[in-house]
Amino acid sequence: MPELPEVETVRRGLAPVMEGQRIDRLVQNRTNLRFPFPDRFAERLTGAHVRHLGRKAKFLTLELSTDEVLVMHLGMTGRFTVSGGQVGEFHHETGTDPRHDHVVFTLSNGASVTYNDPRRFGFMELWPARQFGAYPRLIAMGPEPLSNGFSETYLNAALTGRKTPIKSALLDQSVIAGLGNIYVCEALWRAGISPRRSATTVPGKRAARLVPAINEVIAEAIAAGGSSISDFASASGELGYFQHTFAVYDREGQACPSCAAPIQRIVQSGRSSFFCSHCQR
Repeated sequence: MPELPEVETVRRGLAPVMEGQRIDRLVQNRTNLRFPFPDRFAERLTGAHVRHLGRKAKFLTLELSTDEVLVMHLGMTGRFTVSGGQVGEFHHETGTDPRHDHVVFTLSNGASVTYNDPRRFGFMELWPARQFGAYPRLIAMGPEPLSNGFSETYLNAALTGRKTPIKSALLDQSVIAGLGNIYVCEALWRAGISPRRSATTVPGKRAARLVPAINEVIAEAIAAGGSSISDFASASGELGYFQHTFAVYDREGQACPSCAAPIQRIVQSGRSSFFCSHCQR
């Protein structure tokens, strides 16, 4: 599933094409994705101007002139592609199967933005802009990495008393918003913390290492355009390349970049954790 860096990469690709434009036409090719589309979905979006394309954790947010916000989630295989119009580098043939083109935005600048999702785990929802602070899928989320709210002081308080493994605690979106399996594995390696360690033992010196490690991993991944290990590609059709710098993720049995010990893999809450038992304690 795309994580924060991948969703931010998509946002940066779509924003120059969509912001300030009118949605001249919206084609909805099915009644549902993971959830049913909102009532009168195409009707409510057609004619609306796009004021701003933002991101909250792993969600894209399209602020509309109709005083509604279109919330979009990519799920596991969802992707947006751009074609047509004067869109420069975003005009690429992406190779996606058109049978899975579920939503097509035609914009006033002549560009088309297509949402393609073979497995249909993504979704789109409309929410009143004035009430967006109460949007239920975001209201309980913790601060994002790189934000002012995410600090050593915050993490110390958030982890105190938590007896779950630190890997599970970091994947809890109410603790930190936007983190997923790949970047938690990488951040824990950089901080020298075992994914099996109890979260309540991390506050203090370990948290002081973990906060900058998380921020560095996320910043580097965004700069690299995310990680393309399965279905992810940016709105231009190009692949991210952060996966080429993985220290531990998906490297079971390979040498740790720091000590050359073999990378190990365990399963925690149904997710694979990759780590070096020598470097991470």
